[in-house]
Amino acid sequence: MNSNLKVRPIAFILSISLMLTIGCKSIQNSAMAQTSGNPVFEGWYADPEGVVFGKEYWIYPTFSAKYTDQVFLDAFSSKDLVNWEKHSRVLDTSIVKWAKQAIWAPAAIEKDGKYYLFFSANDVQRPGGPMWDTENDINHYGGIGIAVAESPSGPFRDYLEKPLVSDFYNDAQPIDQFVFKDVDGTHYFFYGGWGHCNMGILNDDFTGFIPFEDGEIFKEITPEGYVEGPLMFLRNNTYYLMWSEGGWTNDTYKVAYAMGNSPRGPFKRIGTILEADRSIATGAGHNSVIQVPGTDDWYMIYHRRPIPNLDRDHRVVCIDKMEFNADGTIKNIIMTFDGVQPQPILNPKK
Repeated sequence: MNSNLKVRPIAFILSISLMLTIGCKSIQNSAMAQTSGNPVFEGWYADPEGVVFGKEYWIYPTFSAKYTDQVFLDAFSSKDLVNWEKHSRVLDTSIVKWAKQAIWAPAAIEKDGKYYLFFSANDVQRPGGPMWDTENDINHYGGIGIAVAESPSGPFRDYLEKPLVSDFYNDAQPIDQFVFKDVDGTHYFFYGGWGHCNMGILNDDFTGFIPFEDGEIFKEITPEGYVEGPLMFLRNNTYYLMWSEGGWTNDTYKVAYAMGNSPRGPFKRIGTILEADRSIATGAGHNSVIQVPGTDDWYMIYHRRPIPNLDRDHRVVCIDKMEFNADGTIKNIIMTFDGVQPQPILNPKK
């Protein structure tokens, strides 16, 4: 028999084996390289509230459109930060009768088996102010409301059937609320637009506030540079306050932060950690922060303006890694198109 006839089958088998090996490695590498991508889901959204409920991540964003079209809130859930499921209209003006427009900047928290969704509505202004709609008279009433549900996906109902905060305290516009649960069980309430940040303490059933020792309902804690969008988180016994600076309609928008020993402050501005990168996006801000339970892995969820930007309301939701220096200060957030790798929750909070 010709020796070449013996060699060829062997070479063929080796070739097929090599191709299969390379193919399997390529599939493995592809799976390992899978990321969320940025933006993490389709559509124009902003002001994302990221939160962990059990073994799922949730994002509650603002629907980014004209104020008169902002009449509902969608939600998105994921088990790994990569694959997201949309939950349409978890809240809208058919549920919240006093809300007419500008439903935005939701904040979510679980308490005693119920899920509370705080939101701003109507872009409330002082009478006669520059945004006052005298023809429709729709800016005379509004503020911060609460919805409640048995599940993170709803159905939500209007908890108070009126705003929780509708007046102006310390000249802070009643928008952009955030609820922070401290280690002792106290629920701190941060909010404020127009360059003023207030802090209050929610009562046990979230129907109002516990006055401070001097009888005041809210204390102003405005740090240098503050514009809007406050949030707080705790890491290694240090309280971090974050907020947005600049103008939300342009590329001056950015995120700054402070550190403190108490949720009550004082808070001194440390610096900016997220801002425009013209090779990727502009107008990066109004963020939230999530920690993977049982780990020291942290992520920033934020909105940004794609390049080219198509409209005042062209904003999208993105996720990128948040890391810390040895002294606890936060490293600058690097915006990416890749987003983050899969991160399932293995040790959910109880």
